[in-house]
Amino acid sequence: MNRTFKAVEFDSYGDVGVLHLSEHEMPAPAADEILVEIVAAGLNHIENFIRQGDFAKRYPVAFPARQGSCFAGLVVKRGDAVKDLRVGDAVIGHAVGGGAHATHATVPRSQVVKKPDNIPWEVAGGLYLAGCTAYATVDSLDLDSSDCVVISAAAGGVGSIECQLALAAGAKVIGTCSPHNHDYLRSIGVVPVTYGEGIVDRIREKAGRPVTAFIDNFGGDNPKRAKELGVPKKRLRTSEERLETEFRFLAAGRDDPEPAQILSELVTLLTEQKVRILISGFYPFEYIAQAFDDMAEMHSRGKVVVGMMPVETGSRSSWYLSGKARTLHEVPMERKTPVWTGRKEA
Repeated sequence: MNRTFKAVEFDSYGDVGVLHLSEHEMPAPAADEILVEIVAAGLNHIENFIRQGDFAKRYPVAFPARQGSCFAGLVVKRGDAVKDLRVGDAVIGHAVGGGAHATHATVPRSQVVKKPDNIPWEVAGGLYLAGCTAYATVDSLDLDSSDCVVISAAAGGVGSIECQLALAAGAKVIGTCSPHNHDYLRSIGVVPVTYGEGIVDRIREKAGRPVTAFIDNFGGDNPKRAKELGVPKKRLRTSEERLETEFRFLAAGRDDPEPAQILSELVTLLTEQKVRILISGFYPFEYIAQAFDDMAEMHSRGKVVVGMMPVETGSRSSWYLSGKARTLHEVPMERKTPVWTGRKEA
């Protein structure tokens, strides 16, 4: 086994330029932990904001800091108290305190679930934070077939999962989005409505019946729109509540049972094909700064993920930078560099 591992770190708040790769001695898992070789890890908008210092008071970090909550990987070593996992088992989980953007991480056994063979690595790697946030939000509304729910930013990583969970509960789902995301939302059973002036009227027309719930993933005028639509206050989930839910799962500790419980539910839904996770950007680990930059453009659908074991990066390096997390008309054809936009490896 390798004696060292690599992790993405930052020593001060800032943009992707503060990111750097650091090499460390391979850690040994504690009695109740496993050492995981990470195969894929998800990126989340909130991680960009935390690194930039936008939440320095609300969610302070200690430098040098590591990022990354969501991961999927292989057990390479287990602590003495871990009896129900074996070396070589595939798992999905979250890195307590951050650190999933690395080749290896030690993780409490309590914070992982087994990965079924039929869930792709990139889907599993991006599941935790968006999935748990979406699940907790939709579950809190207790939706059923009598409901018609509006979900804003419906094509995003959290919104797209919320849409499918609401549909699985039997609700009619109206998703607000940009025109280029209409076909995607239709493909998962959502009725798309374009942003902009007159949106409340368009929602009423598409709904064809009273709107009973509203999930806001964006903020702005959405609470006002929910009120205009007659949505009871107790059935509005605001963007601030969504943020609180994200922080709750981002900060989940080793003894918190809820993350693994929700992950187990999501794995079942994925296995039964009641939920599908769209991966709009899949980058090799060494391109993580570029992946964060692309995601920050706010045009990606679904999830952006990095893979620690890319098959090939040489002659096809420009393909990985082809803007998979962007829409085609936003991708400059000549874009082929650089591989690493943060600082060079320490």
